[in-house]
Amino acid sequence: MRIESVVTRQRVDDLDAAVSFYEKLTGAPANRFAFAGVGLAAVGPFLLFSGPDEAVAQVARVAATLTVADVSEAVAEAVAAGAEVVAPAAPTPNGHRAVLRHPHGGVYEYVGP
Repeated sequence: MRIESVVTRQRVDDLDAAVSFYEKLTGAPANRFAFAGVGLAAVGPFLLFSGPDEAVAQVARVAATLTVADVSEAVAEAVAAGAEVVAPAAPTPNGHRAVLRHPHGGVYEYVGP
């Protein structure tokens, strides 16, 4: 397994203000979307999110998103090394995703084809 990129997650109070800052910081335009009552914006290597506490809790429990070449292979290798599957690999509009808890407690979303 090779991790191709890492997207860090950051809760913000004012999504519009945060998007403006991170667009200037990264030089990348924001890709805005919503998920389960949470407003999100992907800006370069940052995933910004804002919303009600209950809805945000689901997004905030994941420390980062790891892009991998093959989600099934990455999950198998991580589990063999001691990770625990929190949410099994499933198709999404952009490929596949799984959520794993690493042996030291960190929870990460794996995404890829």
